[in-house]
Amino acid sequence: MTKIRALPRNRNFIFLLAITAGLLFDYSAQWTRFLVLPALSLIMTLAISGIFSTVPSFSRSLLIPALLGIFMNYVLLGNFIVGMSAFLVHEEPLWAGFVIMAAVPPAVAVVPFANIFKGDETYAVAGTIGAYIGALIIIPVIAFGLSDLSSINITRIFIVAAELIFLPVIISLVLVWKNVHKKIEPIRGILTDWSFFLILYTLVGLNREIIMGRPFYLVPAAVIAFACTFLLGFLIEWIGTLFHFNKEKLTSLYLLGTLKNYGLAGGVALSLFSKEAALPAIILTVVMFIYTIWLNFKKRWT
Repeated sequence: MTKIRALPRNRNFIFLLAITAGLLFDYSAQWTRFLVLPALSLIMTLAISGIFSTVPSFSRSLLIPALLGIFMNYVLLGNFIVGMSAFLVHEEPLWAGFVIMAAVPPAVAVVPFANIFKGDETYAVAGTIGAYIGALIIIPVIAFGLSDLSSINITRIFIVAAELIFLPVIISLVLVWKNVHKKIEPIRGILTDWSFFLILYTLVGLNREIIMGRPFYLVPAAVIAFACTFLLGFLIEWIGTLFHFNKEKLTSLYLLGTLKNYGLAGGVALSLFSKEAALPAIILTVVMFIYTIWLNFKKRWT
């Protein structure tokens, strides 16, 4: 009974429920798609308020980890995603989805995962802070620089930027200034997870016909997803071990170098391009689930 009551707070259960609901009851996705941006705005507000609440204690010693977070998530992982997509993806919607994927910051789960897998939590927190602050500039730059602007409504870009960047920043500043973020903290996780449920359900539901009827269409995306998690994670760990990098710090760095905020990527792709552009986010979310199971197994094995 206790385990059943805990299910609504279990991230893995929520994730599987969203995918199952999207495949079985896709008709509601046409309506919930209008709630994707508000849900993303809530997630970004919760994430950014968590970041701002740590700023007063953010010392110079954390500058290097913050810059490493930007390097691992954007310079390394972002370029890896774009580079592989340039070779393997030939459909415009999927390409647009991977471009957005390269632009978004790391998954909000990087910090708890660093704790679970015995990583350096300071590196995970500082690296995530650096990447989220960097995202305020990097997301618009990549969206403008790597996308075909003729296919995008410029007004729409500014609306999405206002809802997902500027508005959450302003609200987060107010929450931290008024100390409201401390009251929200106990439920921040469950609000984030169920907002992600809404987003993932919508993305899966809208693309149900492709997922069920044209699975081979998704093969290039699946190859890229496995490469930028399992393969890139192995390379990061191997190179770090080769240079005798601290094990705890290395764990946090390969999390920052392999995990993106897939919910944000899918929502932005859906808002700026099409439902097909959100497919990479769905595939990468599934692969991330498999990847974290592998990390759990690896932790116990070692």
